[in-house]
Amino acid sequence: MKHLAGLLFCLLLVSVTNADNLDSSAALFLKNCAACHGLNLQGGDAQSLVDGKWVFAPNRDARKLVIKNGIPASGMPPHNTFTTQQINGLVDYIDAKAKAFKDNPTDIQPSAGQTIATLEKSDYTLKVQQWVTDVKIPWAIQFLDPTTALVTERPGGLRIIKNGQLDPQPIKNTPEVWHTGQGGLLDVNVDSEYATNKWIYLSYSHKLDGQNQGMTRVVRGKIVDHTWTDQQVLFEAPHHLYKSTRHHYGSRIVFPPDGYLYFSIGERGHQNDAQDITKPNGKIHRINRDGTIPPNNPFVNKPDAIPSIYTFGNRNPQGLSVHPVTGRVWESEHGPKGGDELNLIQKAGNYGWPEVTFGINYNGTPITPFTTMKGMVDPIIHWTPSIAVCGIEFYDGSLFSKWTNHLIVTSLAFQEVRLVKIEGEKVTDQEILIKRMGRVRDAAIGPDGAIYLATNGPDRILRLIPGVQ
Repeated sequence: MKHLAGLLFCLLLVSVTNADNLDSSAALFLKNCAACHGLNLQGGDAQSLVDGKWVFAPNRDARKLVIKNGIPASGMPPHNTFTTQQINGLVDYIDAKAKAFKDNPTDIQPSAGQTIATLEKSDYTLKVQQWVTDVKIPWAIQFLDPTTALVTERPGGLRIIKNGQLDPQPIKNTPEVWHTGQGGLLDVNVDSEYATNKWIYLSYSHKLDGQNQGMTRVVRGKIVDHTWTDQQVLFEAPHHLYKSTRHHYGSRIVFPPDGYLYFSIGERGHQNDAQDITKPNGKIHRINRDGTIPPNNPFVNKPDAIPSIYTFGNRNPQGLSVHPVTGRVWESEHGPKGGDELNLIQKAGNYGWPEVTFGINYNGTPITPFTTMKGMVDPIIHWTPSIAVCGIEFYDGSLFSKWTNHLIVTSLAFQEVRLVKIEGEKVTDQEILIKRMGRVRDAAIGPDGAIYLATNGPDRILRLIPGVQ
């Protein structure tokens, strides 16, 4: 509620010619722009519109052109169906919000350990605590042991949290990332035998030397004396398949009980590539933990196929989680405008993008008339309108026993965390646990049984515990 109150306060501050125009422009922004630029315009998957740091649109006329024509290489779609009045209204709205932000640039952050909300939910009273601040666009969180967690920061930092305290210095010598658009340092996970082998796995956007071409890369290494060492590249796509676009990198890493490493790559804004098994983007991949290819991968003997591909037809999968009982991999992926999906991963499955989808183009035009098709795997559920589903995690802790083996689902655009109850292969219920506390990027279940959330705008880690223990 704090950010909603701040949004309303900012709207009261601004002066515009026509309040009705502002209201309609705010609604237009919320519907078409907030998923990437944030409800408060302070950025998310796309840049902030209020900090005065204009990359593509330094003046009012340029902003109009960008809204109308988009920036395809950066993933911003054109809005050429908007009227001149609507575009002018959006520019007025953005400029007014930027002025309000300049006059009152920041909210006061709660202190670490402070309870910022107590919420009554169906099964529990839920206490939301501020756990860690001073992180920059946290993307993933993973525990190493009961007192230590790792957090990736999209600009490239790998941070250690020890006993709830953030080490002020990032890990040294981590791989250089291409931090542009939606790219950067993405997921982190630890080997299932970490206690003995100390392997840590990272995914990130990798840029070719001297070229504005990138693709998701997966490496592993160890942390010794606060330094990343012994790095091994586990997956790097053929360089001629790298893309100049700056969005839809995926990416999550999981280790099911079958012993393999699964990771996701988004279609990088080239939607038809998702159906092409000679290209790595728009896929879930499966490799051995040392980067070698399992001989029973589904396309390993197909001419010119990328041998690590396990599924295809995936748009931008930013959530993977392993069911604690069945060991099966569940996946969440962003749809376009509508059609976010929750999927159950199966070998050689074609998940349809862009041949089938419940979503439409950002300008309102259809992508396909089909929402299902023979030979393609239907989602378990879809979210339309899009919630901008991101990280997912099955609950297997001790504090919320009624949620055991159910799914914690995070949302960027709707700024939500949902409890998605699952029985077998069906979703039986959903409940919103928290809302409007920032764009929720990832969830992790701590060794203490608490739920930890990485949020953007504000950038922080939250901790959820029962209100009465």
